[in-house]
Amino acid sequence: MIFKENTIKVYFKTFGCRTNIYDTELMQGIIKDNVVFDEKKADVIVINSCTVTNSADSNLKYYISQISKKYPSKKILVTGCSAHSIGEKLFNDGKVFGVFGHKEKEEIDKLILKNEKFYEIGDLDFINENIVTDIKDRSRAFIKIQEGCDFECAYCIIPAVRGSSRSMPESKILSQIEILANNGFSEFILTGINMGSYGKDTNTSLAKLLKKIFKIKGVKRIRLGSLEPSQIDDEFIDILDNPILERHLHIALQYADDRMLRIMKRRNRVKSTLALFEKLALKGFALGTDYIVGHPGESEEIFNLGLENLKKFPLTHIHLFRYSPRNGTHSATLKQDVSGDIAKKRHKIIEELIKEKNYNFRLNKKPLKILVENQKNGYFEGYDEYFNKMVIKSDLDLTHQWVDIKDYEVKKEYNFCEF
Repeated sequence: MIFKENTIKVYFKTFGCRTNIYDTELMQGIIKDNVVFDEKKADVIVINSCTVTNSADSNLKYYISQISKKYPSKKILVTGCSAHSIGEKLFNDGKVFGVFGHKEKEEIDKLILKNEKFYEIGDLDFINENIVTDIKDRSRAFIKIQEGCDFECAYCIIPAVRGSSRSMPESKILSQIEILANNGFSEFILTGINMGSYGKDTNTSLAKLLKKIFKIKGVKRIRLGSLEPSQIDDEFIDILDNPILERHLHIALQYADDRMLRIMKRRNRVKSTLALFEKLALKGFALGTDYIVGHPGESEEIFNLGLENLKKFPLTHIHLFRYSPRNGTHSATLKQDVSGDIAKKRHKIIEELIKEKNYNFRLNKKPLKILVENQKNGYFEGYDEYFNKMVIKSDLDLTHQWVDIKDYEVKKEYNFCEF
């Protein structure tokens, strides 16, 4: 199939994390008018993939299979993290037209025009040269500040498919935010693979970057992606009182028992991390975390001790995962000694614990500032500065508006008000 550059239509399918969302927006910004948002209208389908678990790879394969059956004439291209893990097999098995790596995403305008099948994986030593300056249909903007990870957690494949930690140039980050702020965006979500390591390679830090972002006209709220406990230092804590920074931090624990943390090859330990969380809670922050149940070595004793420790943490949010082996990681070589049924029960116990903590946090009512993101089923929805959902009933069109809320009802899953 031969395409003319001005007629080819491209649909992007994105799996995975916020960094992937950003990378898709980057590619869409390069080819602009060639982007369509309906698979049926596309000549080329670009899949920006996730490979964090074996299930993520399975989801990718299933999607490719379904698309191939429905639209056998369309070109299918795979990029993202799975390109670096199973991309070669997908290509050699004839499942896709092309595979390209993270580094090649900025060549998307050339790759979609190729008429011969290709496998261009490149290396992992790159920094994005382009920035995203035009985002459609969003009230907030993702800003990628960093790539890769230097940690070696036992369960994680990401360093192998994203490379070592490296920082985006500060000037490009600030320029991107300035342009988007001038285009009407006022909330920005900083993201990266291991965001707290920003600046280690460029003689700066996340705290120094944030101080400069706070000064940009039009910026009303900054949200941060996941941070590691070991990366939160006094310099970072010193900037937390700035009102532009969201009153919510997501700090990855992964577990609340030191024996399990050692098995996972984590750097954090319970005592010091609990002290950190308590310090941040005293400053009024809502606190979220990542947590894994069912990892090899999680005996009943370790789970129960971890649960008792977790109860002490002033948590309000959690990304909770049931462990599944990821090929190519140390954890996958360990004895898989926690059954799926047990992991599911443990998942439910912790889920209910954090739901109760979140509900109790919201009962202590405060005036809230909401950025309304969308309208759904006749109600407006957005998030407050504590990253809690607000559902609003209003006859006004509040989409993409900032609203101040003082009187609201605390429900089990969200807050509600009439405006």
